[in-house]
Amino acid sequence: MLKGRGRSIFKKIALFLAILGPGIITGSVDNDAGGITTYSVAGALYGYNLIWTLIPSFIVLVVIQEMNARMGIVTGKGLADLIRENAGVKVTFFIFIGLLIADIGNTTTEFAGVAGSMEIFGISKYISVPIVSFLIWLLVVKGTYKMAERIFLIFSVSLLTYVISALMGKPHWSEIGSSIIHPRFKVDSQSIAMVIGLVGTTIAPWMQFYMQSSVIEKGLKMKNFKYTLIDIVVGCIATVVVAFFIMVACASTLGEHGIKIEEAKDAALALKPLAGTLASAVFAFGLFVASIFSATILPLATAFYVCEAFGFEAGIDKKWEEAPEFYVLYTSILVIAAAIILIPNAPLISISLWSQVINGILLPVVLICMILLVNNKRIMGNYTNKPINNMIGWTAVIVLVGLSAMLLLMPLFNS
Repeated sequence: MLKGRGRSIFKKIALFLAILGPGIITGSVDNDAGGITTYSVAGALYGYNLIWTLIPSFIVLVVIQEMNARMGIVTGKGLADLIRENAGVKVTFFIFIGLLIADIGNTTTEFAGVAGSMEIFGISKYISVPIVSFLIWLLVVKGTYKMAERIFLIFSVSLLTYVISALMGKPHWSEIGSSIIHPRFKVDSQSIAMVIGLVGTTIAPWMQFYMQSSVIEKGLKMKNFKYTLIDIVVGCIATVVVAFFIMVACASTLGEHGIKIEEAKDAALALKPLAGTLASAVFAFGLFVASIFSATILPLATAFYVCEAFGFEAGIDKKWEEAPEFYVLYTSILVIAAAIILIPNAPLISISLWSQVINGILLPVVLICMILLVNNKRIMGNYTNKPINNMIGWTAVIVLVGLSAMLLLMPLFNS
C-alpha cells in the first residue's frame, strides 16, 4: 500500500519535472535588464511607495499566463497565428510592427545590461557585447529546445541573488508593510509613466506569445494541465519576489540617501558604499545573468510570433533551411540591438525606460485580442474563460488604457 502510494507520488513529481519550464522561464525572463532598471529607478525615486503595484501585477500575471497556456494547449496554435486567423492580416501587421519596434528596444536594453554589468567588473562593452551576442546566437541556432530550456532554468534560479543584495541593504520591514497596506500614489505624469513601466515590465506583451509558443513546442496536454498551472504560479511568484527585492534593495539604500539613478548599472555602483562591495557585485552579477537570459528569449519570442503571424515556419528544433525566415529575423534583431549598444553615446537610458512604457501601452491591445480569442467557443470549445478570468482580464485592460490616456493627456492640462 505504502509502496504503491510512494510510486504514485514519485510519478507525479516526475511528471511535474517533465512539464516544468514554460511558466518559470516566461516569468523569470520578465526580470530582464529593462525590468531591473525600472524596478531600480522606482525604488531609488519613490522608496517603498510603489511596491504595492506588484500585488495586482501578480494576480493579473497568473490569470493571463493561465489563459495563454490553456489556449496554446487546446488549439495547438500560437497567439500570433490565432490573431491573424481571426483579426485579418492588416490588423495583425500594425499590431506586430509596434511589437517588433518595442522588442528591438527591449533587446537593446538587454545588451545595455550586459555592457553595464561587465564594465563594473572592468570589461569593456566592445569585448563583452560581441562575445555574448555570438554565444547567444550559437545557443539558439545550433542548440535544441531541451538544451536551451535547461540553461534557461539555471538562469531563472540565479536571479534569486537579488534577495542577498536587498537583505544587505538592511531594509525597514515595517515601512515596507505600511506602504503595501496603505499605498500612496502621487498623480503626475512621471509617477503614472513609472506605474505603466512597472506593469509593462512585469506583464510584457511579448511574454504572451512566448508562453503560448513554448507550451506548444513542449507538447503539453490538457490532461496534465494542473501541473502546467503549478509551473505558471511558481514562475509568477519568482517574478514578483525578484522584483520586490530589487525595489527593496534600491529603496533601502539609494532612496533613503536621495541618490538618483538612471540605469541598473548605476544602482550596482551606488550600492557599494552603502551596502558593501559584495552587495554591489551580487547586484551586478544578477544584472548580467538577467541580461543574457532575456537577450536570448526576447528576440526568440519576437521571431516566433512574427513568423507565426505571417505563416512562416518557426522553432529552435528546426534547421536553418527549414525555417530561414525565423532564423534571419532572430539574427537581425540580435545584430541591430548589439550594434546600437556599440554606438558611442547612444541614448540607452531613454531606450530602456521608454521601451517598458511602450510595453505598457501595447499590452491592452494584446490582452483584448487574447480575451476575445479565449472566449470564442469555436476556438476553445469547453475550455473558454470562467467569469473571474474575464473580470480580472478586462479590469487590467481598463486600468492600463486609463493610465495610458492620462499619460498622453496630462501634458495638455499642465501646459
